[in-house]
Amino acid sequence: MTIDAGIVLGLVGVGFTLASCAVKRMVPLRTLALVGNVSFLAYGILESQLPSLLLSCVLIPLNASRLWEIRKLSREITQATQRSPVSQWLLPHMRRREFRAGEVLFRRGETADTIVYVARGELTLAELGEPIRAGELIGEIGLFSPDRKRTQTVVCAADGELYEMTGEMIFQLYYQNPTLGFYFMRLVVERLLKDVQRMNAGPATA
Repeated sequence: MTIDAGIVLGLVGVGFTLASCAVKRMVPLRTLALVGNVSFLAYGILESQLPSLLLSCVLIPLNASRLWEIRKLSREITQATQRSPVSQWLLPHMRRREFRAGEVLFRRGETADTIVYVARGELTLAELGEPIRAGELIGEIGLFSPDRKRTQTVVCAADGELYEMTGEMIFQLYYQNPTLGFYFMRLVVERLLKDVQRMNAGPATA
């Protein structure tokens, strides 16, 4: 059997697609998948394979947009510390949505089932009057507390964007990368230290 350029490109596409299934981090995964999609597109053109052409035409913009979004999200959290895993481990799995000034994000006593990363805008801890600005992650204390209840009411002080993730997804990611647990432990300790410093101001933060 003669191996022409089309067959070679198809095999290259198979290789990159399989490689994308073997990596865990989202940027390499999307990059490898995108290269594989382009290879399959060239294969479909050279070999006149309509299914490959149609599939590639769908997957190329999809993977390209996801890759662009991940890189954009990473740039949006430059406020986070170098040790923060938000961009690498959390943000690609979080759901993005907008919020409006005056919206109540959490209410004290509600069930805590998500954490929130503030990408743009500002929130306020209603009981304390303390601002939560872009680059901050909130909601982890309620999520990991024994009763899974919110300890503060959080109100949107200005229009903005946030990313949220369910507790179930966090626990799944923890099993993939145990370092995530140390990050949350450090974050909770920092919150509690702040609470000690303002003990006379009110109860613990969300």
